[in-house]
Amino acid sequence: MPARSQKTAPRSTRSPRIVLGLMSGTSADGIDAVTIAVHGRGERMKVELLGHIHRDYPRELRRRLLAIMAPATTTTEEVTRLHAEVGEAFAAAAKDAIARAPRGRKPTFIGLSGQTVCHLPGRRYRTATLQLGEASRVAERTGLPVVCEFRQSDVAAGGQGAPLVPWTDWVLFRHPGIARAVQNIGGGGNVTWVPPRAAASDVVAFDTGPGNMMIDELVALATRGRERFDRYGRRAARGRILEPVLRRWMAHSYIQRKPPKTTGREEFGRNFVVSQLPVLRAASRNPDDWIATATAFTARSIAQAYRRWLRPFPKIGEKKSRSARGELILCGGGARNATLAQLLVRELPEFQVRTIDALGIPAEAKEALSFAMLAAACIDGVPGNLPQVTEASRPAVLGRIVLPSRGVSLLQVVDL
Repeated sequence: MPARSQKTAPRSTRSPRIVLGLMSGTSADGIDAVTIAVHGRGERMKVELLGHIHRDYPRELRRRLLAIMAPATTTTEEVTRLHAEVGEAFAAAAKDAIARAPRGRKPTFIGLSGQTVCHLPGRRYRTATLQLGEASRVAERTGLPVVCEFRQSDVAAGGQGAPLVPWTDWVLFRHPGIARAVQNIGGGGNVTWVPPRAAASDVVAFDTGPGNMMIDELVALATRGRERFDRYGRRAARGRILEPVLRRWMAHSYIQRKPPKTTGREEFGRNFVVSQLPVLRAASRNPDDWIATATAFTARSIAQAYRRWLRPFPKIGEKKSRSARGELILCGGGARNATLAQLLVRELPEFQVRTIDALGIPAEAKEALSFAMLAAACIDGVPGNLPQVTEASRPAVLGRIVLPSRGVSLLQVVDL
């Protein structure tokens, strides 16, 4: 008599899955690798942070990445070489993170965001996006399955392929009595608005405009490449805001555009900064004033976006009910810029401003953590996009699974 097959245990009774998330943002400064334990699935997913490391890109690799980012021109040979080299860099960071994981808590699969070098949002099915970093190399070097190409799944469903972290923000941060704006400030800025008692369909999210990218470019220009960013906002604190220039930037068509919307270096990267140098030099000869103005642009574009598009939280000047509470949660590298944080406190007095560290997640780790969660959602067959955010025609399971050449079958991945 054949043996009876053993039923798969319900997900809730299983041990947590250990997932590694790999992320490099539009600043292209390096790779964040975050290891998490995932309990549950879908909207009931809970996560436990196990470890976080950051590995800078080698200087020459970063220079080459920035040089090919749209709207720059390049060659297919350079793109192909970088795709392989960035894949090896992701693999090296992954191996380092795996080696540091506690015994018995090694990752069983990986979520790989890739390095975005070109993102061209458009209307239905017209978006094009490119992330470098060969997932097959990461799978081969680590021996683990890799979930990749998250954005392409949303684009194929008619979406803009960004922003993709709002679903994870809703899972992690929804609250019965507090409205939360989760503001990432990496190279670009993006917000996820989670009202009290929010369903997934209540979430609003979009790119607010530049984050650190203009600040970083101006610092590099001012120091002839000796410095890459304004550490803690010290240069901005020494400078003065050039209000006529700031008003000019606030009139930019992207800042005025209604969500859903996404942006990147194509609009606010090096080409834009170089085009504005004559305006900045005419207003001041002090580079710290330029950096202060770019920092104020990031803060004011965030604040204006909130006033226009995030409701029902009161606008500035409106009477706030006693029950109304709002939190502005900062994450990304820009959360460490004290001058930028102070400007946001001044621009948005109706919010309690704090970093995501207060909620147990390092500011620099949050995006990589989100892609680890999206990888788990992919393996579970749970949609990870929010159609009202990306303009996709339907909820979509995000990602493609790449297997190593040895030792893992697709059935094993599904059962992880």
